[in-house]
Order: sequence, then C-alpha cells, then structure tokens
Amino acid sequence: MASTAALFVKIPDPFHPFSQLRKTQLNLNPTSSLLFHSRKGKTKSHRQFRISCGLIEPDGGKLAELFVTESQKNDKKKEAMSIPGIKLSRIDLEWVHVLSEGWASPLRGFMRESEFLQTLHFNCLRLEDGSVVNMSLPIVLAINDSQKLRIGESTRVALFDSDDNPVAILSNIEIYKHPKEERIARTWGTIAPGLPYVDEAITNAGNWLIGGDLEVIEPIKYNDGLDRFRLSPAELREEFTRRNADAVFAFQLRNPVHNGHALLMTDTRRRLLEKGYKNPVLLLHPLGGFTKADDVPLSWRMKQHEKVLEEGVLDPETTVISIFPSPMHYAGPTEVQWHAKARINAGADYYIVGRDPAGMGHPVEKRDLYEADHGKKVLSMAPGLERLNILPFRVAAYDKTQGKMAFFDPSRPQDFLFISGTKMRTLAKNRENPPDGFMCPGGWKVLVDYYDSLVSSWNGKVREPLPA
Repeated sequence: MASTAALFVKIPDPFHPFSQLRKTQLNLNPTSSLLFHSRKGKTKSHRQFRISCGLIEPDGGKLAELFVTESQKNDKKKEAMSIPGIKLSRIDLEWVHVLSEGWASPLRGFMRESEFLQTLHFNCLRLEDGSVVNMSLPIVLAINDSQKLRIGESTRVALFDSDDNPVAILSNIEIYKHPKEERIARTWGTIAPGLPYVDEAITNAGNWLIGGDLEVIEPIKYNDGLDRFRLSPAELREEFTRRNADAVFAFQLRNPVHNGHALLMTDTRRRLLEKGYKNPVLLLHPLGGFTKADDVPLSWRMKQHEKVLEEGVLDPETTVISIFPSPMHYAGPTEVQWHAKARINAGADYYIVGRDPAGMGHPVEKRDLYEADHGKKVLSMAPGLERLNILPFRVAAYDKTQGKMAFFDPSRPQDFLFISGTKMRTLAKNRENPPDGFMCPGGWKVLVDYYDSLVSSWNGKVREPLPA
C-alpha cells in the first residue's frame, strides 16, 4: 500500500467573524481521490478542487528593501565617516544582507528591545494594525562596553565591513542589555557548550545590543564567484513571474543533492500538477551563510547542485536555484520557522520540510538535539505562517530491487538501504562509489573532489573543513 503524505492547504472559513483563512490538513495518497478534512480530521466531502495562485504577498504587504537611492550614496558614505562606527563580523554582515533585501520583512533593521523580546518569547511580531507575522530568530547586533561608550548620545552609527568600507547607517538607535543566557536557552532549548552559532557569534559578543533603522549603502557582495546565485526576494519574484509560475515550492538544504532529494522535489511538482496547477516552479534554495565546520562548504555545494541540473536530475526549466544568505543556527523547530517565513517573502507558497529540519546532534550527548518530527509539527501550527502550505517529506531510500532511490515501502523493509549523511561522507572520503542511482555521477565526483581537497599531501589524513 502506498504511503500517505500530508499536504497543508488553506480554505476560507465562512464562519470566522473576520473571514480569515484557516489551515486545514489534506491527506494525499497518489492513488486515491482527495479527502477534505477539518482540523479535527473528520472527513467532510470527497471533492476535487484547484487552488489558484498568484505570488503570495510578503509579510506586512510589501518587501522591506533597505537600500538608499543612487543619489544618496555619496552623502551617506560621507556621513558614515563623521559619526561613531561599528566594525561588523562576517555573520553581522550576513544579517545586514538578509535585512537589506527584505528576507525578514517587515523588519526594517536590527531589532530594538521590544522586537527582540517578542521574538524570544512569542516567535512572532505584532504589527501596528494588530496583525501577526512570524519571527522566530533574534536578528540583533551586539556591541561591547567601549563601543557603547564611543556611541555616547549619538542617535546614528555607521556600520563598516572588515576592510573598513562603510556598509550602512543605523539610525534612531536603541541600546539595551544583551541577555545571552536567556537568548541561548530560548533559541536552542539548551545552554550546553558546543553550539556552533553560539560559539561563533554569541559567547564572545558584547554585552549590549543595538537596534535601529537600517540604511544600506550598497548591495552586499562577497566576490566569491557565487554572487550571481544570490537572488534577492524581489529578483526571485521577478523570475517566478517571468516563468509564469502559478505555485512556488521551496526546498532548503545545506548538503549535496542526492537522488532521494530529487525524487521528493519532482514528486512534489507532480502532486501540485495533479491538484490543478499549470506551472509549479521549484525554488532550490541552499543556505549560504555561516555553517558549522563539518558541513560541505557553499562553493562545493553549488558545484554539486549545478551538476544535478546539468545532468537532468532536476529540470532546469522548472527549477530556480538561488542562495539563501542567512547564517545557520541549528536551532531546530525554532529556526525552521525562520526558514519558512523568509521563503514567503521570496514568493514561495509551499515549503518542503523534512526530518529534523535545522537540527543537529547534541553537542555533548550522543543523541539528536531535537525530536525529529517536531519541526514539521511546529510549522503546521506556527502563528504568522498560516498562509504557507507545509509539505512534509516522504521518506526515500535506496530500493535494491529497482537500483534507484524510491519512496520507502514499509511492507518490504528488507529491500531498502538507508544511506545516512555520515555514510555518504565516509564513502566520498574513501573514494568509494555509492550504489548506482544514489547520486548523479557528476555530482558524486564533485563530492569526492571536495574531500580529496582536504587530504594533506604529507600524511594522507582528512583535515577538518572550514566553515562556508
């Protein structure tokens, strides 16, 4: 019997006093008719229907793009040299990038204390009109005591990159205490040592946070050969419109794409076509900000993803590949809300969520830090994400009888081989091939080449990779 996957859709609720949209769950079996379910799961009718779809509106109704106009640039650069300044870390710069392009819309700068507290305690922000948008991660800028002293009574500060180039001006500033322990505990659910983002960006950060309105002087560029892939939400929306997309489904990953991933993505498109959409488009959206040391670096992942498209594993005509510039927290169900929310702003109305999204192993104990299915459960209930359709993974594994990746059939478990990320990395490090049909040959070669690049010529041992 085919396994059943859950697809979340929204329908108008005529009994709601404000005519808001209510999320309902629809169980889809590829071989059966659609069953219409209420929130309690009781079948109401058997009826086929189509959801028509333009591009979903950004949170708050419009993208909060925070760039100064061309005519203002020179004046802003001069102003930046005349006011107190803060030098940004690499992760700080990535957050400026995220904010500047509107991924965090309607946020218009680094969080002030009220926004920070709402994010920590409610995972959302209440707007002036009373509506709620999801915001599960603090987007904040830390400063130390000496920087706070230098800022003094100024209401504006300049932000500089590592080469002392002016990047932005933060105005109408507010400085408040940085409650590190509370921030860590509420974001990760633990204060155990060894959390990668905490070690990198919080532990040694300043004891103050500074928020305000952001005016970004120039678009953020990294000059690493990958800027052509860093499409902003506005640029993605233009591309989806150009392709006449009537649905956009997003898939985030920070690992190489194997054929199980591809099966999931192509099957999602098939199911959307069956629902009545004419041209659903995939947003293949690898994370491009800070990642932990043992993740494959972005440059190698992008080479691998290009091979997947070149070799036709995914259809280039119905796939848009772009880099999501956010740093990675590995904060499980808390962080996956941010990943989903940001894709709304890019125009996606469907979001694929897998096992243990944004999770990692416990930094001290030998277990997962989060329950594997909590991410998808939280997404289905999260305030501010009601407009987003959540598509949980169907489990794929290597079917030894077919010699390819296929959806797992629990009636014949002996026929399936599960190749974990650890196993995949071990094979690549040892220059061993996976079973035929696990990954496209060109993509696998990229992965092997990456691990070869880590091997020291003098002792043949694999060195630890650097963060992307």
